Amino acid sequence: MVHPDQVKAAITQALPDACVDVEDLTGGGDHLQVTVVSSAFNGLTRVKQHQLVYGALRQELASEAIHALALQTSTPA
Repeated sequence: MVHPDQVKAAITQALPDACVDVEDLTGGGDHLQVTVVSSAFNGLTRVKQHQLVYGALRQELASEAIHALALQTSTPA
């Protein structure tokens, strides 16, 4: 189980300009919906954008503190 604030902190540490929204879908802290908007995604494919976020959450995913992650990424409008 991981707290949404921990997820947000991990992502913003890797992507300092990111606007991050984390929603706990089940209340258990292991099924999350995360939306990340960052200029670091400019020119990157969706797969590369997601890989940046997965990299920021490597520890939480490897330990299965996050069991399911619904991820949306985009660049600022």
